[in-house]
Amino acid sequence: MKAISVFSGGLDCTVATTVYDKDYEIHAITFNYGQKAFKQELKASKNICEKMGWNQEVIDLPWLSKISNSSLNNEEDIPELTEDDLDDLEKSSASASNVWVPARNTVFVSIALSYAESIGADIIIVGWNGEEGATFPDNSKEYMDSFNELINVGSPEKIRIEAPAINLNKEEIVKLGVDIGAPMELSYSCYKGENKPCGVCESCMRRKRAFKKIGIEYD
Repeated sequence: MKAISVFSGGLDCTVATTVYDKDYEIHAITFNYGQKAFKQELKASKNICEKMGWNQEVIDLPWLSKISNSSLNNEEDIPELTEDDLDDLEKSSASASNVWVPARNTVFVSIALSYAESIGADIIIVGWNGEEGATFPDNSKEYMDSFNELINVGSPEKIRIEAPAINLNKEEIVKLGVDIGAPMELSYSCYKGENKPCGVCESCMRRKRAFKKIGIEYD
C-alpha cells in the first residue's frame, strides 16, 4: 500500500507519518511557498526521509508566496509568545492570524490528492492536531471530515486523509513519537527559519513545552 505525506519536516508530520511507516510505502511531499523556514524545513525533511527510507518530492508554489500576507512570507516580524500566552485564546488566535497563509492546507491536500490518484495511494497523511486546531481551522477534525467527504464525492478513488494526531495535544504527540520511535530529533518546527530554532515563536514554544513535560531536552 502507498501513502502520500504532506511533509514539512516538522514535529507533527514526522510523528504522524511514522505511525504508517511499517504498513505503507511513504511518498512525502514538501512544499516551498516562500516561507522563511523553507531552507531548514527542506534540510530536516530530507534527513528524515533518508533515515526512514521515504520517497520525497519538493514542489514549488511561488504564486502562493506572492499572494500571501503572512509573516511567514514577508518582512514582518513573526510574533513571539510566552508559555502562558499559548493557553490565552486571544493571544494565540492573534498569533495564528499573523502567520496564516491563505488556504494553505487546502492547497497542499488538493495537490496531495492529485499525487495519490496518480500513484494509486490509499491515504494522505497530515500532521493536523487538536492543539493547533483550536486556532487554525484547517487543522481541525471538522475540516478533515469535510475534506474527506469532498474526496468521497469528487474522486473516483477510495482515498482518505489520515491525521493520527487530530485529537492530540503536543505533549501527547511527543509521547506517541517516543512510543513509535519517530525521528523527532531531526524535525524542525521554527517559523523564523534560523539555523537554531528561535525558541520564542508559537511553533517553537508549543514544541518546547511538550518536550519539557515529557522530559526531553528541547532542540
